[in-house]
Amino acid sequence: MFRSSIEKKLTAISRELRCLREELGVVEEQLVQVADEAEDSRLRSLVSETPLAAHEQQESAKAVAAVRRDRDAKLKRLRKLELRQDELLDRLTEAR
Repeated sequence: MFRSSIEKKLTAISRELRCLREELGVVEEQLVQVADEAEDSRLRSLVSETPLAAHEQQESAKAVAAVRRDRDAKLKRLRKLELRQDELLDRLTEAR
């Protein structure tokens, strides 16, 4: 692989990593917020013992699970990109 090709790929990966890290920051904030709301909903459900409160608690739990899945997918993508970046950096040093 040519040096310029490796550098272009590294630049693209670097850009994607930067964006992904920003997205992860936002998702982490969302997760904290949604988890807090789910905990409040859980407590209301325990206190009120109504079907509506139980339903709201279930919906809140689903929202937390969805945000966690999103976060986990982004983390997985981040790890893959970091590995690819490491591979390209190794090739770049070998090409010298």
